[in-house]
Order: sequence, then structure tokens, then C-alpha cells
Amino acid sequence: MSDRQTQSPRPGTFTINATDGLARQASLVTAHGVVQTPAFMPVGTQGTVKALCPRDLHDVGSQIILGNTYHLYLRPGDELIARLGGLHAFMAWDGPILTDSGGFQVFSLAGLRKLTPDGVEFRSHLDGSAHFFTPEKVLSIQRNLGSDIMMVLDECVPYGADRAYTEKSLELTTRWAERSRRDHAPGRNGQLLFGIVQGGFHKDLRARSAEEICSQGFEGNAIGGLSVGESTAEMYDLLAHTAPLLPGEKPRYLMGVGKPLDILEAISHGVDMFDCVLPTRNARNGTLYTSQGQVNIKRAQYREDDSPLDPACDCYTCRTFSKAYLRHLYMAQELLAYRLNTIHNVRFFLDLAAGARQAIAQRRFDAYKAAFEVVYAPAADSNDNGGVPENRS
Repeated sequence: MSDRQTQSPRPGTFTINATDGLARQASLVTAHGVVQTPAFMPVGTQGTVKALCPRDLHDVGSQIILGNTYHLYLRPGDELIARLGGLHAFMAWDGPILTDSGGFQVFSLAGLRKLTPDGVEFRSHLDGSAHFFTPEKVLSIQRNLGSDIMMVLDECVPYGADRAYTEKSLELTTRWAERSRRDHAPGRNGQLLFGIVQGGFHKDLRARSAEEICSQGFEGNAIGGLSVGESTAEMYDLLAHTAPLLPGEKPRYLMGVGKPLDILEAISHGVDMFDCVLPTRNARNGTLYTSQGQVNIKRAQYREDDSPLDPACDCYTCRTFSKAYLRHLYMAQELLAYRLNTIHNVRFFLDLAAGARQAIAQRRFDAYKAAFEVVYAPAADSNDNGGVPENRS
């Protein structure tokens, strides 16, 4: 057998294994493993998926998790993490990691930041200290973290921004993407670099951004600037317009959108990767996702309910505990409530993506999506993903 035949696929290799309409099931090779898509990425903003340890993440079937450049840069510091072996070693997670650029957090600081053509000056939300992010700086931070997938610095346009502002922002995002591409050659250190398509809620600007970003040869491309206050109908309309503009031979990532029906809608348009704080944040708020719909575990109706949270789920929480016990933990403010609720919610979202992969392979994705619409449509009247997109908080 030749060396060529025995070599493993290089990071960035993206293989479409099955399609059903525009939906596709694919494999993305990273330096720390292969990600099967569609994939949901639990959010570990500060080097931890809240309430879970890495063993929990493996047990519920996580393939890849997300970390945040802004937060890890401020605390404990990317250089410290690099000295301790990188983020994988630091948090004892051996699977792939995607890191957001931190741009959303910076631009969310409003009065604490100042935008310039070179980058963005901001003050830490922790201690007020001054910092400056450039496209090159955020990549340097992410190289220190050692993530498998890095994101470029971009500006997430606020909902309601006028055309003039949006167009100016698009031009800045494009220039920053060009600088990022020059700073990080394809395949460097085995780290992949994804571009981000912006353009606000103007379809022609979205098309322009897609052309300008995707022509730069990033290993994958993301759709940013959705779930920022628009209606579900607006989001779906722009999603249907934008997703097909991204190259089909590369992974497509929809940033910070995470309601079950929103994920399935995006998959139907050919999107491959998702992240959101919704499952972890709502777990801590007592809102749990099941095959029969959302459950508010705080309700008195569950006080003596000895049935499992979701009989269709085989996660540790559902195999072991009753709704009555989960309600007791939550009402008593026991820390175990957060862990057990989070185990289940994260598993639900991972199962949602796994089910989509199987349905696409079997060419029954429309039926799979329709079944969830029956259960979750009544609650899907807005695109509120818990206040702030998961990967941004």
C-alpha cells in the first residue's frame, strides 16, 4: 500500500455523504477528529460547558464544542492557556473545538468600545481595562488556544440598522476577512479558518458579502447577524436567501441560532453546523426539551410525577430520575439540578442533529422535520434564543 493510500484525510476535508433536497449529511475532518454534520456544538464559552465536565460531554455524544476568544483572552488569558498546553489540555477535552472571534462580545459592549478601520478598542467588562482587537490579534489568540476551527473578526450588524450603516459595516468586515486570510494561510498548524457572511437584512448586501467572503478561500463559511431581534419569518426568509450563496463544497455554519425548529429549517437549506446557549441556559432556568415538547420543571404538576422526564431519551437523567426528583432539586436550588437538566437538554439537541443525519441518509428529512413542527410549532413564534445567541455570551 502506498504512502498516499495510508495517509489520513487532512484537516479541512469536507465530504458530503448523503443529500435529501438541499439538506446534506457530511463529514468534516479536523485535527482532533471527524465531525459528522449536521452538528450541534455545545457552548463552552469560558473553557467549560456550564454544569458539565468533559466526561459528561462524551456520554451525551458531543462531537465538537465551542469556546470564546473574548472571554478566554480576558480570563485566564490565552498566553497562560498556551503555556499549559492549549485549550484542549487545559480543559481536558480531546475532541474538536471551534472558537468564536469574540467580535460579538466586543460589539455588544456599546459605550465601552470604539470601532476603527484597524480594529476595535474596548474596555473589559471585568475590570474596565483597555484592549484593542485587530483581525490579526484575534487569530493570534485563537492560535494560542489551539482550536481546530477559528473564526475571523467581523462586525455583527444590529437589527434595525439602516442601509448606509450596514453597507459600511459590510465593507469593514470584508477588509478584516482579507487581513485574516493573509495572516493565516490555509492549513497552518492544522487549524481551519472560517469566514463570516454579514450584510444585515438587505438581501443584495447579503449576496455581495457572500461573494466577497467566500471567494477568499476559507475552509468553511458562516452566516452571522441572525437571531438579533428579527421575527422568525424574517430570519427564515433571509436564511433561505443566504445559505445557497455559500459554496456547497464547504461546511456552512449558522452562528448563534438554536431553537429546534430553527435548526431544522436551516438544515433544510443546506446548513451544517450550529451552536446556541439555549439548551444550557434554559436548563439552568428549569426549561427542558423533550420529544413531547418543552417542560417547565418548576410547575406543581410534577411534584408527585414519578415518570422519567422523556421516555424517548436514554440520557443519564432520563434513565435514572423522575420528574418529581428533578422538580425537587430545582425548587431546593440544589446544584445537581443544573447538571442533570443540562445533561438532558444538551443530549436533546445532539439527538436532534443525529436524527437529522439519519433522516437525510434515509431520504426522509421532510417527515422528520414535520414531526418536530407538530410538537414545537406553538412555541416557535419568535426567534428569541434566550436573549443572546449562545456562542456570544
